[in-house]
Amino acid sequence: MEGFFYFYHMSEANFILFDGADRVNFLPLTFTRPMANLRIGILTIREKWEVHLRSATSTLTEQYLQSKHPLTLTDNNIWINSQCLPNSKLVTTILSLKTNQTLLWNGVVVAYHSSDQTIPNEFIEFNSEVVFLNQVYDLFRLNEEALQSDFDLITAGRKSEELPKHVRTTRPENIFVEPGAQIGHAVLNASTGPIYIGKNAEVMDGCLVRGGLSLSEGSVLKMGAKIYGPTTIGPYCKVGGEVNNAVFLGYSNKGHDGFLGNSVIGEWCNLGADTNTSNLKNNYEEVKLWNYKSLNFAKTGLQFCGLILGDHSKCGINTMFNTGTVVGVSANIFGSGFPRNFVPSFSWGGNSGFQVYHFAKAMVVARAVMARRGLELSEIDENILQNVFDQTANFRSSF
Repeated sequence: MEGFFYFYHMSEANFILFDGADRVNFLPLTFTRPMANLRIGILTIREKWEVHLRSATSTLTEQYLQSKHPLTLTDNNIWINSQCLPNSKLVTTILSLKTNQTLLWNGVVVAYHSSDQTIPNEFIEFNSEVVFLNQVYDLFRLNEEALQSDFDLITAGRKSEELPKHVRTTRPENIFVEPGAQIGHAVLNASTGPIYIGKNAEVMDGCLVRGGLSLSEGSVLKMGAKIYGPTTIGPYCKVGGEVNNAVFLGYSNKGHDGFLGNSVIGEWCNLGADTNTSNLKNNYEEVKLWNYKSLNFAKTGLQFCGLILGDHSKCGINTMFNTGTVVGVSANIFGSGFPRNFVPSFSWGGNSGFQVYHFAKAMVVARAVMARRGLELSEIDENILQNVFDQTANFRSSF
């Protein structure tokens, strides 16, 4: 395969990434994907494991997601918890597991070797450091470490494309440019973290970047963008304005001015011009965030926390999001004032109130948005979104 995604089997084992027990804490992002397909650093969790294992993986996730992410079973399976990020020592330990052994870390199942889904009761404790994701905000909170780790992993032994002479740089040895990338008259400061510019990505004129930054394949930093790290922009995004410590999973746009900080943006989202997100409360208190497990707002331990935006959600121009706002899947937000801090999936409205965003109308928009990128909304994806619509009906019962 092209670039750094090449696989060969290190063993005859079949690797399966399973959703961890805290999957619900990553809603609304995991409404539409298994945990393994979440992005943190440069790569998705799945991509990290596949590079380390040098093997493809399959997925054990919610039943309604399995048609898109099928499970492959053999009589020699190694099951790996997707909440856990790989490192060399952990991977070596997992590969050394014998049949019917389970690897624990702080009492949590990290991996096990079994012919079926049954967790063996011969336990081995892993006593070294592990990056373990517990909450959705960990995607931006732990992004700095993940970005550096991925940068080291995928650039080792490779040579960056040459930076154009008109680009002003600090620590250019900490900048890696993939083939086909274009960089205009920009300033790239990698003194505070690595800067990775993906294949066919573009950094337009006037951009000011302070690493770490990952700009994935086909993504664009619009003219004059101001990016503070650690920030991850997944594939085929368009991002402008001021961004600080945010993660875009992919295929989403924030093309205009406005501030976004300490946030996670799903796929197929669009933030209207001059959308602003508060990431700090006026009284500097700890931010609370809607939690789908407790069905209430829960303490985060964070002073800085902005917006969690589910797939296919949009907002109009001049939208203002309050500190610690969670928006579900396929919501459409517009109008003046702050919308509520928790907006259910398939909601239509804003500060003045919400109504149900009817499924058929939402699908018309989803098809139109994807068609702009030359893609189609598949029947499988539509069935997943229908399932999300049905699952979240109770949250819209008051509309």
